[in-house]
Amino acid sequence: MLTVTAPAQANPNAINPIPVLNGTSGLPHLVGRSRAVFQVTGMMSPNSTQNYNVLGTDLGIMWDNGRGQMLTAFGDSAGLGLPNLLVGSTWAWRSNILVRSHTHDPANGIYYDSVVRDGLGQARDLIPSPKIPFLEISRIPTAGIEVGGVQYMSLMSVRSWDADGQWTTNYSGLGASADNGETWADLGFTRRPNSGGNAKFQMNAFTKSGGYVYEYGTASGRNHAAYVARVAERDIQHLGAYEYWDGGGWRRSDPNAAAPIAGGVGELSVMWNQYLGQYVMLTTDPFNSVVMRRASAPQGPWSAPEVLIDARELPSAYAPSIFPYQTGRDLYFLTTIHSQYNVVLMRTRL
Repeated sequence: MLTVTAPAQANPNAINPIPVLNGTSGLPHLVGRSRAVFQVTGMMSPNSTQNYNVLGTDLGIMWDNGRGQMLTAFGDSAGLGLPNLLVGSTWAWRSNILVRSHTHDPANGIYYDSVVRDGLGQARDLIPSPKIPFLEISRIPTAGIEVGGVQYMSLMSVRSWDADGQWTTNYSGLGASADNGETWADLGFTRRPNSGGNAKFQMNAFTKSGGYVYEYGTASGRNHAAYVARVAERDIQHLGAYEYWDGGGWRRSDPNAAAPIAGGVGELSVMWNQYLGQYVMLTTDPFNSVVMRRASAPQGPWSAPEVLIDARELPSAYAPSIFPYQTGRDLYFLTTIHSQYNVVLMRTRL
């Protein structure tokens, strides 16, 4: 019986934990609604991510590349190499890396076919950052989607790590790749500064519906309200073409009009679920539990949150990301376990 009631105090802001912790502790044993089914990254993963100098990493943003291949972007990835003493790190890291997979049925795990590498063979920073505190300490992917054969990522430029679960961004913006994620252009004209209405879209999630790309956003950090915008797929690069849900309708080119669609939200992931016949949204809640909301339309209204992983079971889980293919009654998602600083595949029976 679970008796602990205090919110989790894990700090997933920490960038480079000690590599010996990375993926060597095995899968967590969960007794609630969800199960840990596969170690996706780390030294104990069948993917052997240490072979491309990824001892630890987080996030795992997944999307289909438009041709049946799954692309996955990971965030701050720790490895051996030159330390970054500016932030007190004795380890090297990259801020955004990408792997590819043909796994459509993850019941037995997610296996990676290829990784975008640098000249040394390690996973390469797709869009580098200077990694200087209070300038830009990291450029972290929060969403990915394919439109018209082009791959897009939404990335947040992190200015500083603040209190546990909070950080400050400079802006969010799109990166684009026309060669299946091998090389990326930083689309500076798509940047949303961390001010005004654009501050509501610093950490994002994407889904498609009816010829639109829906962009879900929160302010930087956790435990904030969520908002939603949409744009015709062909106009994804044009900020002036975005429409914002004001609670009753869509307002074009006015992020200040965006009204909250949910509260107490951490990192977002949204997808249509064929089994439920509804959209599902995964986030963490103010207690750091992984929760799910449901809605019949992309803008909502969204249901009250249902707990999928209780923080009292797994205090340091964060950033749930939905597997991008339909899997029937089983809902699969990736989540990061900060105590191992690696990513694990979870399954919940709907």
